[in-house]
Amino acid sequence: MKLATYLDGSRDGQLVVVSRDLRMAHYAAGIVNQLQQALDDWNFISPQLQGLYEALNQGKAKHAFAFDPRRSMAPLPRAYLWAKGFAYSNQTALTHPAHPAFQNALQYGPSDFFWGPFEDMAFEADGPELDFAAGLAVITGDIPPAASADQALDGVRLVMLVNEVGAATAFSPVAVSTDELGAAWQQGRVNLTLQTTLNGRKFGLCDTGPDMRAHFGELLAQLAAHRPVRAGAVVGTGAVANPGVTDAQGRSQWPKGHHCIADKRAAETQQDGQPTTPFLKGGDSVVVDMKDLLGQSLFGAIETQLVTQPPVV
Repeated sequence: MKLATYLDGSRDGQLVVVSRDLRMAHYAAGIVNQLQQALDDWNFISPQLQGLYEALNQGKAKHAFAFDPRRSMAPLPRAYLWAKGFAYSNQTALTHPAHPAFQNALQYGPSDFFWGPFEDMAFEADGPELDFAAGLAVITGDIPPAASADQALDGVRLVMLVNEVGAATAFSPVAVSTDELGAAWQQGRVNLTLQTTLNGRKFGLCDTGPDMRAHFGELLAQLAAHRPVRAGAVVGTGAVANPGVTDAQGRSQWPKGHHCIADKRAAETQQDGQPTTPFLKGGDSVVVDMKDLLGQSLFGAIETQLVTQPPVV
């Protein structure tokens, strides 16, 4: 199934079920109001949401309406926990070559508020250098402590896109259950292509499956190593990356691009001795999307516009 959360003036929004082609939606209020409530009682609630999803796809859902992703909050607007791994070994090799510990690290971030897919992000003009990191994330059910990777993988409830800009984290309009991914979901990995543009120009077009060193089950097992993980935790991959290739002159090239500026600058340093790609600035826009096996947008796109604000005095 595909789920989204519509703005309604509250902190947690209103859960809606979205059709497979992202064209139609239906409020889930007759079943449950918010996504966290569904996660807390998933075995009882999810079959009812699935039934509504099937009726919506068949054109049989009464009171269906056109889905507008610009009315969407993050699918889970706030969470009990947000952590990301460094799941792509090439990404850590480029940006942290002298720190192998990053290969197994989980980095925690604020989770009391997540950005919606079309919300502008404001930052100080004279603040620190700003980057983005585009990847995938999952929303979990309950996972017991000391769970194995396979057991932890059973705790995955939904998958979505994520884009981090500084300390701000935005998610795709729609979160998708793993069965909806079909053959693209294999061994805790999504085997599709992540597409990122910066100011309308292609920045990254990387495969998300083969080079994912630690799959979602392994990331979640690490999270649950010494404590239970509660329904509503969100865990991301970090920036997606594919390894470079060597050209005839022995120089490394990255034909599929990158999904964060730090990676591209590190690659430029390897190639030319110094980076040339600037970090983010006011007016920049980053778009993150992923197509399904039929070429349709799977989660809807994250379209982030950066705006400057006066420095805090």
